[in-house]
Amino acid sequence: MRMIDIITKKRDGHILTEEEIKFFIKGYVDESIPDYQASALLMAIIFRGMNKEETAILTREMMLSGDVIDLSHIKGIKVDKHSTGGVGDKTSLVLGPLVASFGVKVAKMSGRGLGHTGGTIDKLESIPGTQTSIDRKTFIDQVNTVGCAIIGQTGRIVPADKKLYALRDVTGTVESIPLIAASIMSKKLAADSNTILLDVKFGSGAFMKTLDDARILAQTMVDIGNHLGRDTRAILTDMDQPLGLAIGNTLEVIEAVETLHGKGPKDFVELCYHAAAIMLEQAKVVKNYEEALPLIEAKIKSGEAFNVFKAMIKAQGGDVAYLDNVELFEKAKHVIEVKSSKTGYVTHINSLDIGIGAMKLGAGRRTKDDTIDMSAGVVLNKKVGDHVKKGELLCRAYTNKKESEYREVLIQLHDAFEFSDKEITVAPIIHEYIR
Repeated sequence: MRMIDIITKKRDGHILTEEEIKFFIKGYVDESIPDYQASALLMAIIFRGMNKEETAILTREMMLSGDVIDLSHIKGIKVDKHSTGGVGDKTSLVLGPLVASFGVKVAKMSGRGLGHTGGTIDKLESIPGTQTSIDRKTFIDQVNTVGCAIIGQTGRIVPADKKLYALRDVTGTVESIPLIAASIMSKKLAADSNTILLDVKFGSGAFMKTLDDARILAQTMVDIGNHLGRDTRAILTDMDQPLGLAIGNTLEVIEAVETLHGKGPKDFVELCYHAAAIMLEQAKVVKNYEEALPLIEAKIKSGEAFNVFKAMIKAQGGDVAYLDNVELFEKAKHVIEVKSSKTGYVTHINSLDIGIGAMKLGAGRRTKDDTIDMSAGVVLNKKVGDHVKKGELLCRAYTNKKESEYREVLIQLHDAFEFSDKEITVAPIIHEYIR
């Protein structure tokens, strides 16, 4: 078999066989296939696409290119959730403990952030002492005893994706639904959970800008998971404004703690409750989605979900005193109020502008080697649909940078808010449910 034949076959619009896809992934990982030939095939896929079976095979072979985590020693049904990322997305910090409080096992591997704020791992590490690199036995033991663990991905998971992702980034081959779906799902499937819930975001602060594109990506990933024997479902969620109020690592942990105490922002609570309901249905704890919602509310009110969060953090070395008293978290030197220059109803908050603003304040990484300021970020005071008077507070900026470094950021944060004289109807956070 020759790589040139595979390239020209896909270039001409034909379907690749299982053997051809295996040959490509194996050869690219062991470096017998050079970057220039891999780039040519990726570009052919951009223009010609892949069908459902090709995409599922590609995903499986990428998954098998490295370690597949064996979770068979974890008792009970294991559920997982993945978000395509967004501004203020701290969902895993609430969802994992909440679902685990029902006896369902949540064994989750997450990543670090590169961009506007840190990833789930960075947010966890903003709690002093918390370890996210633990060995497999400790990970499995913790899930069996606590019910939940969230750790960083190991370097041996899906090496094919690491290589292909880096190549796509520099060859103009990122925007391909089959390649995006295979990248995400190969990592999720390597984690060996029984079920997967995908939170696919769309809007100004998301990778997928439109609902239609998000729907296509979600359906492709659901098809892959189901084709490979996992109960996979997806929700399409709005990222045309930041999720919740807090953007920034420590600030988001504090908001997660408040949500586990029943005091979270409306849109964030709605997303967490509905995602948890779907995961409980997948785990067969409830017969249907509607039955789960009052049970979830009860777990929050009783404090059981918060206690699981504390137990998880304690098991991973974290100081739970910070969860019992969030005032202990180190605070930014400067807290600057951003006030409105207009009167009207908020019609839109540009998530990307808020996210980039938070990064400039110190909350995110421009490069993978940057150090995050855990205390930096933004907390919104107004959301879409709220009425604002001129001079009223829109948000607060938290930073340890000098005034000369953050002055322009304040303008960017202000201008991220758009207004209208007329009251608007606010759409629900979840637009569709795909299964």
